Amino acid sequence: MPGPVLIAPDKFKGSLTAPEVAAAVATGLRRARPEVEVRSAPVADGGDGTVQAAVAGGYVPIPVRVAGPVGEPVDTEIAVFDDTAVVELASASGLALLDPDELAPLAASSEGTGEAILAALDAGARTVVLGVGGSACTDGGAGMLTVLGARVLDAAEHPLPPGGGPLARVASVDLSGLDPRLAGTEVILASDVDNPLLGERGAAHVYGPQKGADPDQVRFLDEALANWSRAVLAAGGRDVAEQPGAGAAGGVGYGALAVLGARMRPGVDVVLELIDFDRQLAGAGLVIIGEGSIDEQTLHGKGPAGVAARARAAGIPVVAIAGRSELSPERLREAGIEAVYTLTDIEPDPQRCIREAATLLPELAERIAADHLKP
Repeated sequence: MPGPVLIAPDKFKGSLTAPEVAAAVATGLRRARPEVEVRSAPVADGGDGTVQAAVAGGYVPIPVRVAGPVGEPVDTEIAVFDDTAVVELASASGLALLDPDELAPLAASSEGTGEAILAALDAGARTVVLGVGGSACTDGGAGMLTVLGARVLDAAEHPLPPGGGPLARVASVDLSGLDPRLAGTEVILASDVDNPLLGERGAAHVYGPQKGADPDQVRFLDEALANWSRAVLAAGGRDVAEQPGAGAAGGVGYGALAVLGARMRPGVDVVLELIDFDRQLAGAGLVIIGEGSIDEQTLHGKGPAGVAARARAAGIPVVAIAGRSELSPERLREAGIEAVYTLTDIEPDPQRCIREAATLLPELAERIAADHLKP
């Protein structure tokens, strides 16, 4: 009898969460081969779905109400286990929380992320994993830091309003009021982004347009972030504007690195440790990874690539399941993936694939069982 099958997918964006994908694939495998042991380990890369992956791995969810990107109340959650808490920026300050017609590139803020970190401190966390990605803001982490006790002031020493735009008027930053619990807290910045804060590869130029910024606003935001970084440095912050990851999440990475003393690590590696992935991998006969679209981006720091690398190092075969795939068989093999099974193989209508993924995935899983789980 074949060894256990480990299902370790990321989300199918716009369709199913990673735990939902894992459940649907497990249904098909058990239908085809009920005698085979099936394990589930949903993953993420530090972006949206990171808290869900932690909860699926045994962390306890704690509901939190925070200010969304433009101040509206948002119900989210953090995940806690012992003295470690997982905070996900996407669910507090994420672009997906805004209507596409109501983006706010100059006014969106990371305040809600700061409130989620406060909730983690209140829960007794001594280590905070800050998963960044998918942010609506380009505020350099100013909103997050303000909630945590920093003061961001104009020339008249008045507090500035939230958002990246007002950072053009920063005259000084006061870090003396930061929550004292932060001094004894390790912050891990979980990210797959290596952009610096400023310049053509920086937060504003690379990610500003997808948050609604036009070319003039991109240049303005880049200058505002430069002004912000000078003020943070003058206030005693670390000189990290050029460090890889400082540009993550509209510069929230910079705020975490410069002021919170965060240590940046690849998001997928952090998540795999959170869920004790290597223990679940041990003894597996097959690993099934997954993502909505398997493409070149998948291979650069995303969850499926991280899982495939761990499995390949352990000598365990890997197959992928996806909505669609844009990679050649040769490129897949280079990444340690033997084959990819896509929803478009069985349903040519992409919209139906998105709507009905939960019912189509078990059929794909049965095909995997037939091809890879020989009696």
